[in-house]
Amino acid sequence: MGKPEQPSTVETRKRKSDDVSGEDVSPQKKKKKDKKKQRAREMDTEMSPSSSTVNSPVVGKIKKEKVGSTGVDVGEPHGKIKKEAKKHRPAVTEAASPSAATPAETSVTEEGRHYTVSLALPGSIIANAQSLELKSYLAARIARACVVFRVDEIVIFDETTSQKHTPQNDPNTFLSHLLQYLEMPQYLRKSFFPHHANLRCAGMLSPLDTPHHMSMEDECEYREGVVLNRPGPAGASAASYANCGLPKEVRVDKAIQPGTRVTVKFNPIPKADAESKIAVGTVVSPAEPRTARGLYWGYSVRFAERLSAVFTDSPFQGGYDLTIGTSERGESIDKVGKLPTFKHVLIVFGGVRGLEYSLEADEMLVVDDVSKLFDLYFNTCPEQGSMTIRTEEAIPISLQALRPKLNASGYRPSS
Repeated sequence: MGKPEQPSTVETRKRKSDDVSGEDVSPQKKKKKDKKKQRAREMDTEMSPSSSTVNSPVVGKIKKEKVGSTGVDVGEPHGKIKKEAKKHRPAVTEAASPSAATPAETSVTEEGRHYTVSLALPGSIIANAQSLELKSYLAARIARACVVFRVDEIVIFDETTSQKHTPQNDPNTFLSHLLQYLEMPQYLRKSFFPHHANLRCAGMLSPLDTPHHMSMEDECEYREGVVLNRPGPAGASAASYANCGLPKEVRVDKAIQPGTRVTVKFNPIPKADAESKIAVGTVVSPAEPRTARGLYWGYSVRFAERLSAVFTDSPFQGGYDLTIGTSERGESIDKVGKLPTFKHVLIVFGGVRGLEYSLEADEMLVVDDVSKLFDLYFNTCPEQGSMTIRTEEAIPISLQALRPKLNASGYRPSS
C-alpha cells in the first residue's frame, strides 16, 4: 500500500479541533497525527500570503511588492511614482518669486522670440459639422492646436466666394467668432462678447490655458485689460483706467478710448494683497511679451476674402518672408533639411477638397499649379494610412513636424 493521501489544510485544521474535543488517541495514532500536523504547518507557511511576493516580470522591475491578505497593495507603487517625480522637478530657490509656478512665469525665456508663425485655413471646414455642438468643438480643436504650438496669427479665408452666405450660416464668420472668443482672457469676455447664438456651446469647450489667461491671484509683468469709461485722475491729461482682471483698477499712462483692449506692463508687479486701491501700469505693444520675455501671448484672428488676400493683406511690414503650403502632393517633410531664415512664416492648409479647390475659386490668381504660390510645398504626413486627413488633424500633425525646423530657422537678432 502506498502512503496515505496528504490531507488538505482545511481537513488538518478540522482534525486538530477534533483532537481538542477529548477523543482518546493511541500513542501510535498520536505520533502519526503529530507528523501530519507538522506537515500541515509547513504547508501553511509556504502558502502564507504575508511572506510571498508578486512574481510578475513587469512589476518586479519597478518594485518587489509584498502581498497582504487583500492582494497587491496598489497604493504603494503609486506613492513611489510620486516621490520619483518630485526628484525631477526643478528646485525652487529662496530668491525665487512666489509666482514662479504661475502659467505666465513658466513660459518666460532668457531671450525673447523675434519671429512669428501664422496659419491660414478655409472657414468652409466648419460647414461639414452637423450641429452647433460639433462646430464649436471643431473650432476649439483648432484653437487648442494653435496655442500648443505657439501660433501668433490665424487667417480664415473664404474659398467659396461664388456662394452667398447669410450671417446665420456663414462658416467663416462662425469660425472667426469662436476663435476670437476662446483667445480672449476670461475676465474680459463680457466686455467684448455679448450673448450670441454662435456662443451657445462655448461654455462646454476646453480652455486654452495660455499665459495671458490669468486668475486674479496670478502675478506677471504683463496683463491684458480693457479701458474703462471713467475719466482719468485730476491733473493728468494723458491717463486712463483699465480693468486687468485684478482686485483693483489699473491706471495706465495714455488717454485711450473706453472699450479698447490693451496690453499693460507693470513695474513693479502688483500684489494681490497690497493695500493700494489702484495699480499703475504702462500700455505696450501686444508683441512685447513675446519679443522681450519670450512669453506666448495668444493669437490674432484675421479674415481674408479669398486665398490671394491671405498673402496680400499681411499685417507685417514687408509681408511674409517664408510661405509653406501643405498637401499630400508636396515634398516629404522627412527629406527636408534646414529652412531658410525667416521673420514671419505663413503655413497654409486646404479644406475638404485641398488647396487646389481654393486656387480654382480665386479669380485673382492666374497660376495653374498651386504649389507655385508658396516658397515651400510639403507633405507633412508621408505614408499616411488613411486616404484623407482632415484639416483639424493636419494642423497639429504639420505643426509638430515643422516645430524643430521653425525653431532652428526663426530670426534672432544675434544671427
